[in-house]
Amino acid sequence: MSEFDNVISQKAKYAFKALVLLAQRGRGESLQTDEIAVQAAIPRKFLEQILLQLKANGLVDSRRGRSGGYMLVADPRTISVSQVLRIVDGPIAPLACISRTAYSRCRDCPDETHCAVRRLFAETYAATLARLETTTLATALVADPATGAAQPLASRPLELVDAI
Repeated sequence: MSEFDNVISQKAKYAFKALVLLAQRGRGESLQTDEIAVQAAIPRKFLEQILLQLKANGLVDSRRGRSGGYMLVADPRTISVSQVLRIVDGPIAPLACISRTAYSRCRDCPDETHCAVRRLFAETYAATLARLETTTLATALVADPATGAAQPLASRPLELVDAI
């Protein structure tokens, strides 16, 4: 095990890899599942499950036949990081009592308004969520000014706000 495990699931990471490939291809242009699996280094069976979830939520569609495959149908500028995380992994809040989509009261907390643990996470989560909701798939398609090609995010300078 590494010193730092991913905060997002492997499934979510694969979903983002597949979505980026489809977005690079262009809306309405299809890629076969095998092509996505090879290019993004995703196990095919796992990828199929992920693509079905994305399809059920209106982000991608599929086409049968020789020129078939999966295609992005939603505009990359409208697909937020938070949306994909919720589709693939479910609620993203660190505590159920601060979740916007799956709120539930903590069983061991008699008074939310005075809960120290909730206070510790509420503001940080709100800031993180705001960033996740405004960061879209289009962010991964930022063009390199020198070549005009999509620049991998790893080669972009990391700003402090990018680290949230």
